[in-house]
Amino acid sequence: MITGAQCRAGRALAELSREMLAKLSRVDATVIEHFERRLDKPDEKTVQAIAAGLETAGIVFIPENGGGIGVRLKFTASEARRIAVLEGEGGATGLDDVQQ
Repeated sequence: MITGAQCRAGRALAELSREMLAKLSRVDATVIEHFERRLDKPDEKTVQAIAAGLETAGIVFIPENGGGIGVRLKFTASEARRIAVLEGEGGATGLDDVQQ
């Protein structure tokens, strides 16, 4: 589960307004504001939706690893939007030739 501080930091890195995150996560912007400002703690399902919205925008959450929790940017905001568009195109799936 993420913290309000991680939410604020993730939004800043991804250059998202609260309204933009609200659209991505389908969580009201006021709920996000209260979470970030520690005025209220949403239920776990809501926090997971917020985290998923940030991940869609390219944010990666860093768990407690002795150095503290945090966030980092996986992609730039532009790259994350392009990937989201590509992932949402649909169509038939095919076999992948990638060897692991």
